[in-house]
Formats: sequence, C-alpha cells, structure tokens
Amino acid sequence: MGELTSSQSFTASAARRARTCVRQTPNVRVRGLNTEAMRGVFPASELGVAMRARDDVDDDGVLATRRRRELASARSSESRLRSALLVIDVQNDFLPPDGALAVPGGNEIVSACSDLVEQFERVVYSQDYHPAGHSSFASSHPNAAPYDVTTVSYGEQTLWPDHCVQGTKGCAFSPGLVVTDKVMVVRKGYNPAVDSYSAFYENDKSSGTGLREYLDAENVDTVYVAGLAYDFCVKYTALDAKRLGYRTVIVRDCCRGVGLPGTMELADAELAAAGIEFEDTVGV
Repeated sequence: MGELTSSQSFTASAARRARTCVRQTPNVRVRGLNTEAMRGVFPASELGVAMRARDDVDDDGVLATRRRRELASARSSESRLRSALLVIDVQNDFLPPDGALAVPGGNEIVSACSDLVEQFERVVYSQDYHPAGHSSFASSHPNAAPYDVTTVSYGEQTLWPDHCVQGTKGCAFSPGLVVTDKVMVVRKGYNPAVDSYSAFYENDKSSGTGLREYLDAENVDTVYVAGLAYDFCVKYTALDAKRLGYRTVIVRDCCRGVGLPGTMELADAELAAAGIEFEDTVGV
C-alpha cells in the first residue's frame, strides 16, 4: 500500500477514534433493538452512503466557486484546525416538494451546504434514523394528528408525520449533497421510545449519540452548524454544543425552519440568549 495522503490519514484516524467512542459505553437494548450498535460517529462509507463529489452535484458552478472563495478568505486554515462542521438532517423527507415532513425552502440550502463541506477537515452529517412506528409519529397515537403536542416521560413532544424511516428513500441524504471520504455520520432518533432533535443527545437530555466523544477526541473547540430544521434540530444541536463548551456558530443562510406557530421566533430568542454566534455565506 502506498503512503497515505494527509486527508486519507485524517479520515483513517477519525474512523478509528469514532469506533473507539462506541466501545466505551455499555450495551443497551430497547424493545429488542440493539441501539448501542448504532451509537457513535462513523465514516459515511461504512454506513453504505454513496460517495458524491462536488462536480457530481454542482448545479450552479459559478455561484459555488464564488461561495468557496469568499468562505476560504473568511476562515484561515489555522482557525479551521480545531473546528468541525455539523450538517443537520439534509435528508429527502425534509425536502420539498415530495418530503413527508418537507421544510419550506429546504431544497434551497443543499448546494450551499455542499460548498461548506469543502471548507472543513472535520465534517459530520446527522441523520434522523427512525424505526417504523416511532413514538414521535402521530400515527403511533390513537386520535392524534401531525403537529399535535403530547406529554411523554421526558416532557412535551410534538407529534410528526411518519418520516425518515430506516431503509426508505426519505431517510437517505439528499442526492444533491456532496459526500466525500472525510464525511462522518451520526445517527439519531433510532430509540423507538425517545425522539432526538439534537445531534448530541436524545430528547431525554441524558442519552448521548457519541458526537461529543468524537469531537473531543479530535480536539475540536468550535462547531459550525447548518441544515434542517432551524427551529428544531439545528436549534437543539447548537444549544447543546454551546452548553458543552464549544464555540458555536450557526450558518444562518444554510438553514431553513419548519415554521410552526412561534417556533422561529422562539429559536431566535433562545439562541441569542445562549450567546450563539451567527454567520452567513454569501446568500443562497
């Protein structure tokens, strides 16, 4: 085997560390499902995610090149050494026009998120990964409708249309999203009894996904957050990142929100109160 390039060496190192994080916690089974086997941060290729180069998905080369240049000048290579990009839930079921839980305008950010990936050495995609019949689905509750709110063991829970069910097209990442060998994936929402908005913790606020261990193993001190949806999964990921001590920056024009009554305004207020920073690329 020839000598590894610096990028290949980084990816191999990250993969080893990610797998180590998984083994450090006890095995946990829920309803016969080995949820601990899913816990952790893994190379996208190990999870069967198809690799897609930027040239394969670029639908606006001129704008993409301008974004990359402006982002590259805005962030020095030194500042990126301890940074990671978290791309939240850019999956088919969250994208118009056909997604089961389509976020308005969600398809507008896919290309911009791909541009962001090129600016970071450490990139983690979160993937909503629900089993069929998940407790957060309205269809799992008699007489309930999507977007109703119910009370569960860990507090209030919004009930959603069935979405991002394991093994379905809707669960897959958008075909317009670049996936290179440096992309890692953390899955969430696979516990049938607990929803998971944040890429760090399930909604019970105690069951970790393994993301924190991965970032700490890579000596990350700053995270940039982009994706879907701003008022739910992006918000809770950013709040957890800040609470865990990371400098946290939301790339605002690479996010879109569900926009239920009051949720966007609440997200703005909570994120500002937490001291989370905001940044734009160059306009989507």
